[in-house]
Amino acid sequence: MGCVGRDGRGTEGLWGLREAGGLCVCGVNQHLRGMGQWDLSGWMEMESARSMGSARMTMACHTCGVLPDIQGVAVSKAEAEAIEKELLEDYRFGRQQLIEIWGHACAVAVTKAFPLPSLPRKQPTVLVVCGPAQNGAIGLVCARHLRIFDYEPTIFYPKRSLDPLYRDFTTQCEKMDIPFLSYLPTEVQLINDAYNAVVDAVLGAEAELGEGRGPCAGILATLKHVRIPIVSLDVPSGWDVEAGSSGGISPDVLVSLMAPKQCARRFLGRQHFVAGRFVPYDVQKKFELNPPEYPGTECVVALSAPQ
Repeated sequence: MGCVGRDGRGTEGLWGLREAGGLCVCGVNQHLRGMGQWDLSGWMEMESARSMGSARMTMACHTCGVLPDIQGVAVSKAEAEAIEKELLEDYRFGRQQLIEIWGHACAVAVTKAFPLPSLPRKQPTVLVVCGPAQNGAIGLVCARHLRIFDYEPTIFYPKRSLDPLYRDFTTQCEKMDIPFLSYLPTEVQLINDAYNAVVDAVLGAEAELGEGRGPCAGILATLKHVRIPIVSLDVPSGWDVEAGSSGGISPDVLVSLMAPKQCARRFLGRQHFVAGRFVPYDVQKKFELNPPEYPGTECVVALSAPQ
């Protein structure tokens, strides 16, 4: 388990906390610097009910219930929008370019979390559930790259966007013979039996919390009950970008785009990736992102090791 110290440096494990003086979000539990001890009085064991179908134990703060495992800075919704705006307007990134970068990185994260040899089923099937907005488009690109990586994605995209760019992404998937489901089975055992994992690209950071109670409510209700692992892109569907879960799904893997959002502090899954290497250094510095170190030429990095 990693933590952000008071000086903003990412650390790993309780020994890292002892060295850096870690601090949880509420500020109650902090290392007593110079005394050589960690005050554990404010920590409790919390159980995550789903991690590859089994429970695991992790540590969270009694006061705020937050896990201090985010390396670098967790950004607010407004900050994420400001970073994206700067990339689009000042650095002249295109929308298609950003979505392509993110979708590719998400597919790479899936391959790291679930390598082909490790899949429990003979067929490397993955269900990608896409919403109508930008996160859904990222899901389409993710599915295309998963196909290139020799997985067998299937897409459920019930409310297709009329945006020409998103229609292009859809066409690319169709031309690569990626199947599209006409409906999502409400009997979750059918999903459990057919797929190795589900990619949640329904609602992202751009979504309002109430959208999880609208047309997407049926999808989220189904995803809450599947027993196979869920990979959420940027923000788990049904979560508030800053406050965290409010009856949303409980993913096993989270892929944060650009930088972790504040809700990621409440992520209890087994693995958290960040895909932000492409963010220019001056933007990282301006928004004080303090990103983790990316090994080699990797476009994603794991913030926490598999449990």
